[in-house]
Amino acid sequence: MKYARQLAEALRTETIGGVIMLAATVAALIWANSAWSDSYQALRETVPGPLGLSLYQWASDGLLAVFFFVAGLEVKEEFVHGKLSNVRDAVLPIVAAIAGMIIPAILYLVVSSGVDGAAKGWAIPTATDIAFALAILAVAAPAMPNALRAFLLTLAVVDDLGAITVIALFYSDQVHFTPLLAATAVLALFGLLQWKRVRNPLIFIALGVTAWVLVHESGVHATVAGVICGLLTRVRADADEESSPAERAHHFIRPISAGFAVPVFAFFAAGVRLDPQSLGAVFTEKITLGVVIGLVVGKFLGVFGGAWLSVRLGFARISEDLYWRDLAAVSVLAGIGFTVALLIGDRAYPGMEKITTAVLVASFIASVLAAILLHVRVRKRARDDV
Repeated sequence: MKYARQLAEALRTETIGGVIMLAATVAALIWANSAWSDSYQALRETVPGPLGLSLYQWASDGLLAVFFFVAGLEVKEEFVHGKLSNVRDAVLPIVAAIAGMIIPAILYLVVSSGVDGAAKGWAIPTATDIAFALAILAVAAPAMPNALRAFLLTLAVVDDLGAITVIALFYSDQVHFTPLLAATAVLALFGLLQWKRVRNPLIFIALGVTAWVLVHESGVHATVAGVICGLLTRVRADADEESSPAERAHHFIRPISAGFAVPVFAFFAAGVRLDPQSLGAVFTEKITLGVVIGLVVGKFLGVFGGAWLSVRLGFARISEDLYWRDLAAVSVLAGIGFTVALLIGDRAYPGMEKITTAVLVASFIASVLAAILLHVRVRKRARDDV
């Protein structure tokens, strides 16, 4: 039990979760590019259970609902107790996040213009992967001020909320209103019981699973049920409670999300063949090149430009602990689009491995560039403090 608790505590840190996700990605790439690649594809397409979903679909629709539930908890916590509760402090990362979604989408559309069906993928380069980004920040620049991590975390929270909205509005199948209305009723009951201070977690688990099934049957992407449940969970503790339901849920589910749900999705999503031809196509075909430029260039321009403009116009303020070069390095880091970008890519172009390859290549480029820039900033700060 002691080691289980230690493992759970480790999985609550972004660094460990990012490392596990990276390991799952590397394992998938090795298997998919080995002599046993057919067995990887066979495992990926295996259909267990009654809903007719493959293992990959269970990972993208089911396990990612757990990830988005945690994201919903974090979004609500930020709005009630965190940076987003103070309008003055929240403006900087909010504007940076919004611009960091708009500019990549515009760049993607410009680069991919003239290609049939290219417009379907406009949202692929708009999402930042918080687990990878925070893991690289923690490893490459542990000495940077906490204000930089807070900026990136708040940016990612707003980014996640935007990505979830985009998925619900633009990447859902034909909507069936009867199960959608039933899901709405179940989610309303979930929120009512939270408001009424019902504390039995089994009731909320049952309601959450029911809502997930109904949302899936409605044609709306099932991960939406996860984030709505997170947003409906109470974040203020009563006088007789040591912690709020949101804190307890986050404490219990975060290790499951970081240690199992997201890595399993990464394992089933990232297994593409990386031969010279497919890698070359990333930089020669307009759609894949649009994804790479959108993530690597568009994210930087959007996040840094949005932050700079909001301060320049007097809407926001930058922390006294930070310099613009610090924010520039983190803006490059925002180009890591792994988890949600892969999900949107699969919704836009089902089974198109070149999109997955483009997301992996762009995320790798952004990771390396950001790690170098952050390392330079740490050394510069250390010299200035001497």
